[in-house]
Amino acid sequence: MNAAVKRGMDVLGALIGLALLAPVFAAVASAIRLRDGSPVLYRQRRVGTRGTFELLKFRTMHVAAGASITAGADPRITRTGRRLRQWKLDELPQLVNVVRGEMSLVGPRPELPEFVAEYTADQREVLRYRPGMTDPASLQFRDEAGLLAAVPDPVAWYREVLLPEKLRLSIAYARRATPWSDLFVLAATIWALLGGGRPASVRQMPACSGSSSRPQEGAHAPMS
Repeated sequence: MNAAVKRGMDVLGALIGLALLAPVFAAVASAIRLRDGSPVLYRQRRVGTRGTFELLKFRTMHVAAGASITAGADPRITRTGRRLRQWKLDELPQLVNVVRGEMSLVGPRPELPEFVAEYTADQREVLRYRPGMTDPASLQFRDEAGLLAAVPDPVAWYREVLLPEKLRLSIAYARRATPWSDLFVLAATIWALLGGGRPASVRQMPACSGSSSRPQEGAHAPMS
C-alpha cells in the first residue's frame, strides 16, 4: 500500500475518532479518576518501525499491580478496568499514538522490547510495518486474556505458541494490505467488539514445549 495514502487515512480516521469519541474519553477518564484515582493513563514502552515509543492506554489495573502478564480474572484489574477491557475502551488513547505517527489504525500490534529482542530473522520483518491498533491477528486472538488463563504457563505459551502465530498472521496481512482491506479490518473489529463472530480457542493452538520465563509487564490483549 502507498505509504502516503495509508498515513493520510490514519490521520483522518484518528482525528475523526478523537472528535466523535471525545465524550467517551471524558466519561472514562472521570470514572477512573473518581473510582481508582490517578493516573488515568497507563504508558508502556513498545517497539515500532522507528524504535521504541510510549503506547497509551486507559489504566485498568491498580497502581501497585506490579509487572506481569495478565490472564483471565486477574485480581489486580480494577472493577472499572474490567469493563474497559471488555469493550476494549482502554485502547482508545492509542488514537493519539496514531496522530503522532507512532502507530497506524491497522497494522501488527506493537510488542514489548523484551519479546522483540527474541524475534527470529524472519519475524523481524514485522518491524518494517507501522504497528497498529488492530489487524487480523488481533481479531483472531481478541480474547487473549482468556486464552492465557486456559494454559498452565501463560508466559511460556505466549512466547512459544501465541506470539509466533500472531506474527505470522500479521506479516502475511501487512504484505498484501490495501486501503480497502484496512477498511474491512476496521469494520470487522467494530463488529467483533459488538459481539459478532468467535475468537480463537486455546484448543486450536499447539501446546507449549518449554518452561516458564520471566513475566512481562501488562496484558497483551489487542484491540483485539
